[in-house]
Amino acid sequence: METVRITWTQEGFEGRRESAVSYSPAAAEDYKRRKEAEVGVSDVQIVAAQP
Repeated sequence: METVRITWTQEGFEGRRESAVSYSPAAAEDYKRRKEAEVGVSDVQIVAAQP
């Protein structure tokens, strides 16, 4: 089963941040929308999780 993570940039932090958990691609779309709605968060991406 393919798993993915969410990465994003956040105001006040250097570099990209990454989700601590892996998601299925379908679930990641929902979490991506939630993350995009957070204040100070931008450039939310879904990326392949490293095995």
